[in-house]
Amino acid sequence: MSASVDPLVVGRVIGDVVDMFVPSVAMSVYYGPKHVTNGCDIKPSMAINPPKITLTGNINELYTLVMTDPDAPSPSEPNMREWIHWIVVDIPGGTNPNRGKEILPYVGPRPPVGIHRFILVLFKQKQALGLVDQPSSRIGFNTRFFARQLELGLPVATVYFNSQKEPANKRR
Repeated sequence: MSASVDPLVVGRVIGDVVDMFVPSVAMSVYYGPKHVTNGCDIKPSMAINPPKITLTGNINELYTLVMTDPDAPSPSEPNMREWIHWIVVDIPGGTNPNRGKEILPYVGPRPPVGIHRFILVLFKQKQALGLVDQPSSRIGFNTRFFARQLELGLPVATVYFNSQKEPANKRR
């Protein structure tokens, strides 16, 4: 098993949200100065705005980005799994999501209880997707089903972070 997917297995990202895959694109994710690495902690107050993301890849290739929370509303009872936070399609390789088409606007983490995993999954598209229907609800999203519907195949990159509710007096 590749060292780059080990933390995804340990964090149950592979299993709960995506199937085993071999990363083939580098995806760099930052919330302000904080570089997102698998399993790191990001405070909800740091993630109000979308992260700064850069991708490797050829400018002629297109990608889809999905951000999801498989632990909603509570990691012990994730009956809203998955809660979808963001969808961007038609992102040119070597650029960032600002160059793609936002299908579902970004909503930052707001975990009500427990430590939630927030997972950014990148798929390589076979062709331009153009108009993609927005999910009817943010609750009950399924990344695997979404990828099947759009014929995206397995992910090419994934990174996740943990976040939990901040005490009212500790928010920045």
